[in-house]
Parts: sequence; C-alpha cells; structure tokens
Amino acid sequence: MRAMQISSDHPLLLRIVDDLAERGWSQQNIFLPLGLTRKLAAECRKRAAEGELAPAAVGRGPTSEIREGIRGDHIQWIEPGQALACDSYLSLMDSLREAMNRGLYLGLEDFESHFALYPPGAFYLKHVDRFRDDDRRMVSAVIYLNDGWLPEHGGQLRMYLEDGVEHDVVPTGGCLVVFLSGEVPHEVLPATRDRLSLTGWFRRRGNEPF
Repeated sequence: MRAMQISSDHPLLLRIVDDLAERGWSQQNIFLPLGLTRKLAAECRKRAAEGELAPAAVGRGPTSEIREGIRGDHIQWIEPGQALACDSYLSLMDSLREAMNRGLYLGLEDFESHFALYPPGAFYLKHVDRFRDDDRRMVSAVIYLNDGWLPEHGGQLRMYLEDGVEHDVVPTGGCLVVFLSGEVPHEVLPATRDRLSLTGWFRRRGNEPF
C-alpha cells in the first residue's frame, strides 16, 4: 500500500494558491478523504495514549517555555516513515508546496508539522506563527481531524483579517486552512471535547549567516 499522492496542478491546490494570492488565506472544508482523516486521528490518539504527546512550548530555542495560560495543546512532531497515514499527508503537503512555489514564487524548501491535541478547555491566545528572530516560516497549514464536530463544541480557529474582520473556522474533520504565517494573527478558542489537528509550516531558506 502506497502513500496517497496528488498532482501539484490539481484544481484544488490551484484554488488554494489563488486564494493566497488574492487575500492571504484559504479554507477548504473538504480537503482530506474521510478514510485518511480517520486514520490520522487514530494515529494522534494512539500517540497520546502512549504518552508521546507533550505540552507545547511558547517561543523557540533556549527561550521556549511551557505557559498553559497562553497555550494548552499537546504536540508531537511527525517524520517520514513513521506511519502510512502521515506519509500520505506529507505527500499531499509536498504537492501543495510545489503548487505554491510555481504560482507564488515563494521559494518554499521544506515542510514541518506536528499533531496537536487540545484537551477540553484548552486554548491558544492570539498570535502569529512567524518567530521574531526566524523568518523561515512562510505559510501555515492546519488539517482538522475531528469526527462529528458541531459548532457548539467550540474550538474554532479565529483569524483576524484586514479591516477588523474576524473569521471563525469550525474544526471539522478533513477541513484545511492555509494562511500566510507572518500576516494573519489568529487564536484557538476553547472546546468542550478533545480537538485534534495536524499543524504545519512551509518554510523557505532562512537569512541566517553561514
């Protein structure tokens, strides 16, 4: 059984590229097939049950720290070859990377991603995804893995757009949200049940000296 693949000129990927060019973000409510969404959710829950997800830190490097008053999710980074479902997801994201490079000339070189599990009541206060001292993150991508999610369960991703517009995304399974990492402030609202996702960043080469 092989990992799922999609051409970088697939109409769905081109739609995302057009959205990014026009407004800096894109929401595709049906991106992942149901079967793959459920396999990724099962993988996330398996890792959580085995104690592999750890509280996420704020910041990076030696200045990073656990601050549950800012961020309450538990995460684990994924790597190729760990699970077929993860490899399928990474393959899809690589096709999206190629589509964005061809359509937007972003020079994206790689993609990093982690599982994120927000237990009931957990949240992530308003922030942007690009670090002050590291400009490599260019485009953020969040895939939701929640089966049977209803708006009343909470957990929305709230994006703060231009002209004071707020846009809420309900984290339903299979939904993909993509946005420019340094330009779209956002927060995660608390939910009444476990909230699962894969959160990742397309990165360009950094400006750090050799």
